[in-house]
Amino acid sequence: MNHFAKKLKELRSSRRIYQRELAEYLQVSIGTYQNYEKGIHEPNIDKLIALADYFKVSLDELVGRT
Repeated sequence: MNHFAKKLKELRSSRRIYQRELAEYLQVSIGTYQNYEKGIHEPNIDKLIALADYFKVSLDELVGRT
């Protein structure tokens, strides 16, 4: 699992948010969102920014840049 997928799952789980909620927020299917968490697919830049804003973290933190 890549850093992004791991971090996304960690952020969602720690806040007790359902995958479906985030899929709706991002306007993607639940399957697409699940693939983000599995590391099968990665979101485009607009979705990455939306996730960083949602979780109030930097893009660098979300994608593993230090």
